[in-house]
Order: sequence, then C-alpha cells, then structure tokens
Amino acid sequence: MRPLALIDTHTHFDVPDFEHDRLALAQLAYERGVEALVLIGFLAKRFDRLVQVQQQINQAATPHPQALLAPGLHPFYINEHAEQDLQQLEQLIKTKHVIAIGEIGLDTFTAEMKQPTVFARQQEFFSAQLDLAQQYDLPVMLHIRRAHAETLAILKKHNFKQGGIAHAFGGGVQEAKAFVKIGFKLGVTGQVTNPNVKRLHQVIQAVGAAHLVLETDCPDMTPLCCQQSHEHRTRNTPANLPYVLDGLSQILKMDQQKLAAQIWQNSCDALNLDWNYLHVIPH
Repeated sequence: MRPLALIDTHTHFDVPDFEHDRLALAQLAYERGVEALVLIGFLAKRFDRLVQVQQQINQAATPHPQALLAPGLHPFYINEHAEQDLQQLEQLIKTKHVIAIGEIGLDTFTAEMKQPTVFARQQEFFSAQLDLAQQYDLPVMLHIRRAHAETLAILKKHNFKQGGIAHAFGGGVQEAKAFVKIGFKLGVTGQVTNPNVKRLHQVIQAVGAAHLVLETDCPDMTPLCCQQSHEHRTRNTPANLPYVLDGLSQILKMDQQKLAAQIWQNSCDALNLDWNYLHVIPH
C-alpha cells in the first residue's frame, strides 16, 4: 500500500546540489508518498535548466513524482533581472505547460533590498509578473520577506483573483488571514518541526488546515529531525516532505490521514490541478 499521498508545492530541485543523485532522491520521495513536486524558477538564465530537470524526472525509468513547472523572477535577484527576462518568461508560459508563476514578490530582508530604487524595481517586476499571471490565468507563488503589507497592497491594486501560495509564510496571524481572504494558501515548510518557531505555530492554529499546503523548499528549510549537524547545513530533499506533514499534524492535533487529504485538496485548489485524492496520479 502507498504511503499518504502528498504534493511538494515548492522545490528548487533543479539546483546543482542535486546533480549527482536527483533521480535517486525523486524515487525515494515517490516511495514516501510524494506524488508530485513543483519546480520553482528564480532566474531567467536558469529556465532552460528548469525545463530539462522536469523532463529528466518525468522521463525517468524508475518510479518518480510528477514534476510541474512554476518559472518566475525572484525579488532577491532583482539586480540580475532584465526587461527581456519578462519576455522570456512569457515565451515559456506560451510554449510549456506552466502551472504557476513563481517565485515572485517583495523582499526587504537586507539593507540593500530596502533601498528605494531597488525596492521600486522589485515592485515593477512583481507587478509585471502579476499582469502575466492575470493574462494567462495562472496562480502565483509568493516570496515575501518583511514586506507583507506592501505585497498585499500590490495584489489588491491588481485586483488579483488567481490566488496561489504564499511560500514559507513568515508573517503574523493578521497578515495570514489577509492573504487567505484574497484566495491564497499558506506554504508550510520544515520550520514547522521547530518548537521555537512560535509565530508560525500561532498562524497555523489561527487559519487551520483548510488554508495550508506543504513544501520542502529544498535544498533549504530542512526539518529539525533531518538535520545532521548544527555547524553545517543539511541538504533538504522532497523525500523529507512526510516530516513536514507529521510536524503540522502535531501542531493542529489532527489525524495525519485526514490532514493529508485536506492538504492534497488545498494544493490542487491553489494550483488548478484536477486531481482526486488517490494514491496514483496519471503520469
């Protein structure tokens, strides 16, 4: 019997960290119940590699999750983006089966990112990508660090109705409710397994299972139980997604099977996937 069926809604499984063992890890993730994973974009120069990795996974001879595409221009790399990158993104949307645009948004985490000219450019690229999402009726994967109010303001200005996922949500309860109100699900990562992340636990309890999805954000956000050393980062992989489910079920005090079915439906709703909660997806 298959384990509980899960969708990893946010991975960077295309990055060089996985070049030597990607297919083995994809098979391990599948064996642990991960039926699908989303490959998230962040730089136009990596879009070709993103597509290659999707093909590599989906054409693998071994059992594997279905890999899905969500290319976008990440706000943290704003100085590397050019206007023609938006055209490249639109071309990808036109020619490939893209399920979402991501990850996009606003980031004022560092002093440089807060600079008015840099932040204004972030807002321009965010708005342009929201326009594309509206034009092609696609949800978006939001990256937000210390800019929740500004992100909400732009979404409301666009009257954005396509929804999507607020990735690795790090805001407070009121901000969480505001994103839920305009149609977004909140992404829960391996951080949920850390007992010290009190604000995240409060958000989860406040919004409830109906508005959450799971993600690894691999190779980052490794669940506490999977970290091998406090001195060095332990690479996260899609195979660790069941630990995120386990952590979430403990916070919500909810049966894992019931929670997995709810999370599956949330993920499908957020990403416009017409998949029943079965242990087999047509590949």
